[in-house]
Amino acid sequence: MKTMYQPLKDSIDVIVSFFGLIILVPLYLIIAIIIYSYDHGPIFYCGQRVGLYGKMFRIFKFRTMVVDAEKTGVCSTVAHDPRITPIGWFLRRYKLDELPQLINIIRGEMSFVGPRPEVKKFTDMYSEKEKCILTMKPGLTDYASLWNYNEAELLAGSSDPDKDYCEKIRPTKIKYQLRYYHEMSFLTDVKIILCMLKQFIKQ
Repeated sequence: MKTMYQPLKDSIDVIVSFFGLIILVPLYLIIAIIIYSYDHGPIFYCGQRVGLYGKMFRIFKFRTMVVDAEKTGVCSTVAHDPRITPIGWFLRRYKLDELPQLINIIRGEMSFVGPRPEVKKFTDMYSEKEKCILTMKPGLTDYASLWNYNEAELLAGSSDPDKDYCEKIRPTKIKYQLRYYHEMSFLTDVKIILCMLKQFIKQ
């Protein structure tokens, strides 16, 4: 069933993301100008993530942190993280920083629905059972995203965000990603997208 659905899923992803990019061009320009005006740094964050079958790719996001924030060596973000810029807080709250990932979808590196892409540090921890997660394209949203809409809030006050992420978030996140692996279908994707839109409206 998954094999039969995948070509349709890929086609829908590319078509919708292509028209989405065209429609959102004015919003992209506004966000880009605001980000650049704040500190004249890069507009986009292009971090390395693990994709389908373990292939590395660069994920596109609007930059929400100070320049060179990744050099701190911390992969997880907590609420009130001092590395996040004022505009960054707004973009993260409304998930606007994720919009450039439409580019990743058009390039075939991501899907609208699928497990959120991880850094290699965390995918290296997968057990044999969990490695099936890498047989799916990473996505903008999934069951785990619905459960944990604002990850930074769960890590608020943490002195070791990566450690707390592994202990408090990762086990449940993987459980939901495995659930999606077994339930992946057109109807499942529609249900997840509608639930995510409902979450967004509540913000």
